[in-house]
Amino acid sequence: MRELKIFSGRANPGLADKICEVLHLELGNINFSTFKDGEIHCKIEDVRGRDVYLVQPTCTPVNDSLMELLIMIDTCRRASANRITAVMPYYGYARQDRKDEGRVPITAKLVANMITRAGADRVLTMDLHAAQIQGFFDIPVDHMYGAGVLNDHFRSLDIPKDKLAIVSPDAGSIKRAVGHAKRLGGNLAIIDKRRLSDDTVTVGNIIGDSVEGKIALMFDDMISTGGSICEAAKLVKDKGAKEIHVAASHGVFCGPAIERLSKAPIDSIVVTDSIPVPEEKMLPNMKVLSIAPMLGEAIKRIHQHKSISAIFGDSPVD
Repeated sequence: MRELKIFSGRANPGLADKICEVLHLELGNINFSTFKDGEIHCKIEDVRGRDVYLVQPTCTPVNDSLMELLIMIDTCRRASANRITAVMPYYGYARQDRKDEGRVPITAKLVANMITRAGADRVLTMDLHAAQIQGFFDIPVDHMYGAGVLNDHFRSLDIPKDKLAIVSPDAGSIKRAVGHAKRLGGNLAIIDKRRLSDDTVTVGNIIGDSVEGKIALMFDDMISTGGSICEAAKLVKDKGAKEIHVAASHGVFCGPAIERLSKAPIDSIVVTDSIPVPEEKMLPNMKVLSIAPMLGEAIKRIHQHKSISAIFGDSPVD
């Protein structure tokens, strides 16, 4: 492990510190400065011949975080690092993964090209909005899953299986909900959702098992403006759910998200620290779980040329 070095950008230094604690390593020394015209500059310690890991989710401010990551990669490449891995717990621009209408970009692919061109040898990420984005890269991508961390939390609550309902907030999350139901037990229900705009949705009926009198758990990959999850919670509550708990890997919490969540009939909100949650956005019923142990184990396995999939056993969602 002596040849391994971890550096953090300014997007989520707290997570990088926790990863270093897990691996019993010191965080690498990197100095950032921003010129008066907004240009970013960085300087790192000696990394010649080292296996370097750059922890930088491309979260808000997305463009600054992305540019900072690219500059870090270029700095390490020019400093003769042996291998550079971009550790991106949250991959920004992931929702722009296809042309859903004419004359629009596929920005998720553009970002993949930029990271590869900058000099990254590998990418370590978690819960991509679309798993196919792995194929946008011409370098190896290790795709982690936060489901195990979330499942462990809900197992600790000792909810009886006959009182549990796993709810998919939309059709796109069905596979995720099935995976959680397989490991946590309970009924399975799916919400019929129609998206009207970027931050406006309308929900219809619940398909599948009844949620009446149940403790409902809703899982999604991210909570962005909170429109989908809040409307889903209202419908589930109207259908008689006793309690509603919402979980997501990425707490983006942009726009009116916090206001919406505070007014929604949600008993608890659980997210991971893939994105830092500012104190002013922390609600009384919100809990942040750390993915540092999982990422630390993945980094160690990559460094030692061991299997990453072995972390998840037979299935990546546990």
